[in-house]
Amino acid sequence: MKHHYLARYAALSAAVLGLAASSAQAQTKIKTKSSSAGKQKTTVPAPTSSGFALADMDRSVSPCDNFVQFASGSWLKKTSIPAAESSWGTLSILYNGNQDILRRIVDKAAADRTAKPGSNLQKVGDFYAAAMDSMAIEKAGLKYLQPRLDRINAIQDLAGIQAYLADPRVTAKGWYNFGVGQDSKNSSVYAVQLRQGGLGLPDRDNYTKDDARSKALRAAYQQYQVNVFKLLGDDQATAEKNAAAIFRLEARLAKASRERLALRDAEKNYNKMTVDQAAADFPNLNLPLRLKQAGLDGAKEIIVGQPEFLKEVSAMLKEEPLADQKQYLRWRLVSSATAALPKAYGDEAFRYTQVQTGAKQRQPRWKRALAATDGTLGEAFGQLYVDEAFSPAAKARVKQMIENMRVAYAERIMATEWMSAATKAEALKKLNAFTVKIGYPDKWKDYSKLTISRESALNNAFAASEWAVKDNYSKFGQSVDRTEWGMTPPTVNAYYNPPMNEIVFPAGILQPPLFDPKADDAVNYGAIGSVIGHEMTHGFDDQGRKVDSQGNLRDWWTKEDGDKFVTKADVVGKQFDAFVVDSVHVNGKLTMGENLADLGGLTIAYAAFMKTPQAKAGKTIDGFTPEQRFFIGWAQVWRSVQRPEAARQQVQTDPHAPDQFRINGPLQNMPEFQKAFGCKDGDKMVRSGAARAKIW
Repeated sequence: MKHHYLARYAALSAAVLGLAASSAQAQTKIKTKSSSAGKQKTTVPAPTSSGFALADMDRSVSPCDNFVQFASGSWLKKTSIPAAESSWGTLSILYNGNQDILRRIVDKAAADRTAKPGSNLQKVGDFYAAAMDSMAIEKAGLKYLQPRLDRINAIQDLAGIQAYLADPRVTAKGWYNFGVGQDSKNSSVYAVQLRQGGLGLPDRDNYTKDDARSKALRAAYQQYQVNVFKLLGDDQATAEKNAAAIFRLEARLAKASRERLALRDAEKNYNKMTVDQAAADFPNLNLPLRLKQAGLDGAKEIIVGQPEFLKEVSAMLKEEPLADQKQYLRWRLVSSATAALPKAYGDEAFRYTQVQTGAKQRQPRWKRALAATDGTLGEAFGQLYVDEAFSPAAKARVKQMIENMRVAYAERIMATEWMSAATKAEALKKLNAFTVKIGYPDKWKDYSKLTISRESALNNAFAASEWAVKDNYSKFGQSVDRTEWGMTPPTVNAYYNPPMNEIVFPAGILQPPLFDPKADDAVNYGAIGSVIGHEMTHGFDDQGRKVDSQGNLRDWWTKEDGDKFVTKADVVGKQFDAFVVDSVHVNGKLTMGENLADLGGLTIAYAAFMKTPQAKAGKTIDGFTPEQRFFIGWAQVWRSVQRPEAARQQVQTDPHAPDQFRINGPLQNMPEFQKAFGCKDGDKMVRSGAARAKIW
């Protein structure tokens, strides 16, 4: 699983305008901040010489009482959420400003009708132009979808279902996830992988829980299905019958699915078996056929994430009525394509989304088309982007910061009193082995086999999905490509990837206010420095620590040291268990990895900053010391306001805690923060004694 830094900021995948490729690698998808509607401007608040906005602070609040309010209280009071957004923050402004750059690039590409056929410029321009052509989409109606619907309708038996699922040209199949990814215990090779999937609601528990939110989600989801089936031509009674059948199938899948917390355990989700054994255990999947059709019939072994789930799917394929299964496939197809179908389909999808996010209106078409272009042709698009928006000087500055923080991390590891020499040696080996990727890939993806035209946005989405699936399958039998990126250059995010043991920072996130080569070191280290430290710490969080320097799932800790780590991590878990949003407690175990990464990242960033000439000089700017500016920079960058619906969904499903807890939570454990602001035992921002968490 790639560990992403941000809870709600990222470029959308190709699913925005069609279909996402199947992947055996679990990824944390994060919700987008992408509208400039409402009162907010797509510019960063004017900073002072210190690099942060003094006017946004509320100095009537003690920093030792509530640092979020102290650093951003005035901003929080005056900020409203744009209608198309579920939340809004400083990073929303960065994201929107970045989108303005991207829009100029795609508008120029779409206007260029002289681009060489087959070139990246032609593909980017034509994909975006087709996605923007709402009149053509309305006129086409179901023209480009109907042949695929007809194929589903023609299925007559289990063999037909198996053939459909085995066809690599078929997208949005449902049932389970199938693909090629790194072998977690042998990271130098690719393996075929099977994992649970196929649900439409945000979480498996939403199918059975009786809380108000789950009931509302179920009602909205089923109404969404009924309305879409009516658009496809079903009458009311038939649409309701089909929706009920699909929900029943998905509820059965949900019951067999592992909960989110269980999915975090890499060891339990690694079950390697021979192809013959898998074929015997899950006979109705017809894995030999699926492997043959995918060109993977040379595989001798398969890694199964959740065997009990696959057994249930196998049973369902034989036991469930064929008519219900066909409606499930029909739903998976059309619901994956709503954004590239006539407006009525997208409107129904948005009505369902509203229940999850609270957003008041859809994102404008250009933003949806832009996100889809980036998600589909991200590295073709990215080459155009970095030429305009990312300088070699910025890359060099970030690289130096990373190396400074690597040194600081090594010192913290060596200074720990609870780790043995043997474990420290392995930790340093892993730290020094981190691959660092900054800005954009050294080797770009080759899109030469992907055909894109202006004829149909939906056909482009289908073509892109099929290309991505074939590209994924083609990795099998090849050496693992350690130059490959999991995010596109314009993405406002960052990640740590355990099998690669790499930390990755796309160009999109390396911009003001998160990173400014000309800004105060204190603010840069508090902002982008904390991100760098966060991703580094993911290599040593409760799950990342189980992976060695080569990216292999292997326990390199002594038992005593491992037990000590778990005890220390549990302190953080209990702290976050106590945080509450709308009467719902944060899940300290679900958010454990991100919380440990925040605490470790901030600690390491501070240690690295204190080695800089600016920190050593101790110069006060705008009335604040370097140490104080570091923490204010941290708090102002990560502040946000959020709709209640989105906050509830985040607490229940997201491995990231809400932003206010991510800001205050780690600071309560840091003596460095307490010293900087003169906080004392008993203050709300101070945890002391056994209640204070300290790992690095």
